[in-house]
Amino acid sequence: MLRWLIGGGREPQGLAEKSPLQTIGEEQTQNPYTELLVLKAHHDIVRYLVQLDDSRFASAGDDGTVVVWNAQTGEKLLELNGHTQKITAIITLPCLETCEEKNQLILTASADRTVIEWDCGTGRQVQKVSCFQSTVKCLAVIQRLDVWLSGGNDLCVWNRKLDLLCQTSHLSDTGITALIEIPKNCVVAAVGKELIIFRLVAATEGSLGWDILEVKRLLDHQDNILSLVNVNDVSFVSGSHVGELIVWDTLGWTVQACERNFWDPSPQLDAQREIKLCQKPNDVSIHHLTWDEENVFVAVGRGLYVYNLPMKRVIACQKAAHDSSVLHVAKLPNRQVISCSEDGSVRIWELREKQQLSVEPAPTDVSVL
Repeated sequence: MLRWLIGGGREPQGLAEKSPLQTIGEEQTQNPYTELLVLKAHHDIVRYLVQLDDSRFASAGDDGTVVVWNAQTGEKLLELNGHTQKITAIITLPCLETCEEKNQLILTASADRTVIEWDCGTGRQVQKVSCFQSTVKCLAVIQRLDVWLSGGNDLCVWNRKLDLLCQTSHLSDTGITALIEIPKNCVVAAVGKELIIFRLVAATEGSLGWDILEVKRLLDHQDNILSLVNVNDVSFVSGSHVGELIVWDTLGWTVQACERNFWDPSPQLDAQREIKLCQKPNDVSIHHLTWDEENVFVAVGRGLYVYNLPMKRVIACQKAAHDSSVLHVAKLPNRQVISCSEDGSVRIWELREKQQLSVEPAPTDVSVL
């Protein structure tokens, strides 16, 4: 079961104490997760999580602070302060093989239009870039090319010295909301309802420098795309504001599976239709995705859902994982998952042994294309 470990975060307004959460497997024997820990350190909405190594992860959000945690004990190890406004993206930056010091590095972007490189071993700022014309909404690292990307109203390519190598022209006022790497030196950028495939062209002796080429646009989503995850060498997954989850072929860029209402597996009766008409968009929005070998973990509204890729169906869910929208999920070692929310809390969940799970899958309406 999804077993819950530690508690914290902001108390819901108007309540004397936090109402108990339903255990994810309480009425669903097939559900594998239990809440383990709730961690308290932030003073505002927690939007981002990133695993640093087997024993640490970091969280960040609207208070402009990065907190480094011990994943086993829930102890706060470091607090990184340097941004003057809310943090809008966070990602790990792998160390060079030639680097003697192996402390984990991260990049953080903020609404203050800066990106800071941090040393998570010491908590110090390593470098900072402040030349952005718009807020950076997402970051990606292309380790093979030893560059990192920033996405906002345009797409930029940077080297480790934080030198700008190239950038696209202005894409849209919406900007790039998510960014992932795929094979053949390509990246996928979510821009509104579209997924845009770009190819990165590295500088060579005969070229003038780096370049970014637009290759293809994918138009299958019905609403703005909020999340992207590169699951493996053959698949990536996107999620939208109205709760669409699409599994894509990484090489052919075609749809492998499409799920449009997995947050509500009940029969579509008239009463259910009336209820769905009254649902707020944030109740079904897919804010973030992460994955393990077989499953995609989906933050939908206030809940967590587990989508099995081989079966192409939802196998577990907890519709009330947090008191407010779940904004980010990340995978930890030892079969654990962490989630953060608008309620200001960070929660750790544990996967029980597979042999304890029911063989009966959770009911869901899945459209396989």
